[in-house]
Amino acid sequence: MNLLITGGAGFIGSNVIHHVIGRTEVSKLVNLDCLTYAGHLANLKNVERNPKYQFEKVDLRDKTETLRVVRQHEITHVMHLAAESHVDRSISGPGDFIHTNVTGAFHLLEACRACWQAGSLANRFHHVSTDEVFGSLGPTGFFTETTPYAPNSPYSASKASSDMLVRAYHHTYGLPTVITNCSNNYGPFQFPEKLIPVVIQSALARKPIPVYGDGMNVRDWLYVRDHAEALWTVLTRGKTGETYNIGGHNEWANLRIVETICDLVDEFKPEFGGGSRKLITFVKDRPGHDRRYAIDAEKIHRELGWLPAHKFEDGIRETVRWYLDNQDWVRMVLAAKA
Repeated sequence: MNLLITGGAGFIGSNVIHHVIGRTEVSKLVNLDCLTYAGHLANLKNVERNPKYQFEKVDLRDKTETLRVVRQHEITHVMHLAAESHVDRSISGPGDFIHTNVTGAFHLLEACRACWQAGSLANRFHHVSTDEVFGSLGPTGFFTETTPYAPNSPYSASKASSDMLVRAYHHTYGLPTVITNCSNNYGPFQFPEKLIPVVIQSALARKPIPVYGDGMNVRDWLYVRDHAEALWTVLTRGKTGETYNIGGHNEWANLRIVETICDLVDEFKPEFGGGSRKLITFVKDRPGHDRRYAIDAEKIHRELGWLPAHKFEDGIRETVRWYLDNQDWVRMVLAAKA
């Protein structure tokens, strides 16, 4: 297996690389990343000297360079994670999301089609997507693999578009594809713009902790290391042409998560004297904020035997501890963005 992971210097990508590089099936692991503000090679210090590992600083919007990477490294398997992913940024500037998430996916699909159609090796194109493509749920029910797409933000619309491209390349050209749609990830190396690291950093700085609306928006939370194992399972054992939902079986309202993090910071930092919950500040809700997401992950369990290993209470504890122990990393990535 010559494995290409796109977006490998980002949050989920770097965790996946740590998780799979030691697998005996992997002969070569190529990390393609253009190193936007959310991608940092510091996330991969532990693997950069591994003889299997190679880094390519390439933007998927560059069709020629994308083709070169797939051809030069004789890529047999792709795990496509590279994407603009922050919903707030997609609302204020949707163009980057269309160029990267849609056009970038198209260029990668075209490169694989060009290199694989005449070959005899077993190939696999794994597109990593989000549950946000399904839109918003009411107080009950779950997203399944057959739930109609109803994206409500420019980010989710761009991911829905790339999902459809991958599906079309399988049915039109016979490209051996699989798609996964995951719930909200959390864990080490997440850039401090998403809910959990923002809350941790605000609590540490004793600054107001912003909570959208009434804080009752519900998400299913998936520990990133569980996600990495699920992605490897689908890449190696999933059925070509299929879609698999990946969820953490952990539905939590945003306010409850914020309160839990506040309590953990107070526990780990007794010198603060407690009171982190008093920093919670309700702010104007995000435009088009979906009320609830929840994943039915029965298919991947039934067909491939995967289940998440972490309960949210355990994973969030590990995550808060990681951020407290890695403040140098936080300062570094924030300084790089500035």
